[in-house]
Amino acid sequence: MLKVTLARLRQGHHTFKYPDGPPPQLPDRFLGRPTIDAAQCPADCNACVRACPTSAITVKDNQPVIDMGKCLFCADCAKACPQQTIKFSDNYCLAARRRQELLVADNQAARRCDVAMDKNLKKLFGRSLKLRQVSAGGCNACEADTNVLNTLAWDLGRFGIQFVASPRHADGLLITGPVTQNMLLALKKTYDAIPEPRIVIAVGACAVSGGPYIDHEQANNGTDAVVPVDLYIPGCPPHPLTILDGLIRFLGRSDAKAIKS
Repeated sequence: MLKVTLARLRQGHHTFKYPDGPPPQLPDRFLGRPTIDAAQCPADCNACVRACPTSAITVKDNQPVIDMGKCLFCADCAKACPQQTIKFSDNYCLAARRRQELLVADNQAARRCDVAMDKNLKKLFGRSLKLRQVSAGGCNACEADTNVLNTLAWDLGRFGIQFVASPRHADGLLITGPVTQNMLLALKKTYDAIPEPRIVIAVGACAVSGGPYIDHEQANNGTDAVVPVDLYIPGCPPHPLTILDGLIRFLGRSDAKAIKS
């Protein structure tokens, strides 16, 4: 026991201080919220539209619009643009309450991430949120980045957020994957097993829109084709910081101190 105590003292404190302190350092290759400078967009170019593998970009009146719900953050559009109209910032705040809010148009990089749940739900779940995680046909990338939040460095439990084994013990679902046909019934049954009121969080491009499997006959183009969604967290996969930021903002505690155990 003494050896264990001494080893723990030598290790020190490893948990990130975010949101009470600065966020953990992001890798140089991190691609966050896209930015668009439509004034530099060449007329009738559409190079970005042709480059996008998931048709996440549309152009209307020579104004590109990026659907982050479909975006794989591969940056093929930025590489294809001759005028560098599209760039990817280091803004990790991507979550949205409504699907329409995932659309990025000209110079919207600084959009305020106000995704707090309704007051009635906050009274119930604001200090303790139990989630049942369902992989609805995912590739395990989003699942891995979600599981990282349970490690010592991230310590999701300090915010009162925990993953539970049974939907009957859960307040809501955290869903990853495009909702394949094989997972459709299982997802519906899991959702129905959660006591009301219940919440649903869609994590990753697949869960939001179907991702690279959009319109595939074995996929259902995301979660909201099956159950209503209360929070969208896009990415392929979203960085753990993006997921954590979305969850604690959803609880309305992005500026509050973590719950002390």
